[in-house]
Amino acid sequence: MAARAYWQGQIRLALVSIPVEIYSATKSGAQVAFHQIHEPSGQRIKYEKVAPGVGPVDTDEIMKGFEIEKGEYVLLEQDEIDAVKLESKKTLELTQFVDAHEIDVLYYEKPYFVVPADDLAEEAFIVLREALRRTKKVGLGQLAMRGREYVVSLKPCGRGMILETLRYADEVHRAQGYFRDIPDDQPDADLLDLAEALIEKKAAAFDPAEFHDRYVDALKDLIERKRKAKGRKIIEDKGDDGARSVSNVVDLMAALKKSMEGKGGATEKKTATRKPATRKPAAKASTGKASTAKKRA
Repeated sequence: MAARAYWQGQIRLALVSIPVEIYSATKSGAQVAFHQIHEPSGQRIKYEKVAPGVGPVDTDEIMKGFEIEKGEYVLLEQDEIDAVKLESKKTLELTQFVDAHEIDVLYYEKPYFVVPADDLAEEAFIVLREALRRTKKVGLGQLAMRGREYVVSLKPCGRGMILETLRYADEVHRAQGYFRDIPDDQPDADLLDLAEALIEKKAAAFDPAEFHDRYVDALKDLIERKRKAKGRKIIEDKGDDGARSVSNVVDLMAALKKSMEGKGGATEKKTATRKPATRKPAAKASTGKASTAKKRA
């Protein structure tokens, strides 16, 4: 395998140890990197490590320090930090198994491919993979990588397995604090039907290749045009984006119907007979619902 293993160690389940290697499952996408430039000279800005009252210092003279009081630090050598003993540096012990749906999506951080380290490890690796697949469980444990210990999950993926680092509880905001002010109202039945029809209209199999970073593409285009313009300032025409950002959808029914235009067939006929919902006095709310039910029947 051409890639370099991100971590090498063993997965331990009770008395069984399986030598494995872990590889990053993701990579950085296309990006446009900018440098800071001194405009009068055209020279790139450089940064130096300096100490107050001393000036620039050599990298060899820099140590890691933890501030225990204002201006007072405990200094640590890198080999002292590396010597901190954590069993999870070389061993991922599976301590718990849960259903996948029990782990909130907010906790997932980064995926890694897990493969057996050698031929001798393959049999035990396959047994664990298939046991997880049959029981439909996800293994949980803790693993130390690159100076940090992570909570991780382990699950089957094709012939191999996927390890995903998870965030700790204190790294995740509670959703209730953000969702508290959203009313717990039931949506209008007609509006809901139209929204469902629009979702069905746009339903398709997920293909990640269909999506790309349009902002990066636009920046590359801007850079090329700027190069050809030989320094002349270029201002992008925002078009309708500015107007769209301040628009206010007053008639949701009309907006949903407009989104469905051109569909044709049963869906369009179904929605065409429905009338936009009108606001009625509270006392007549039940009558409106009965009328809707009768219309459906």
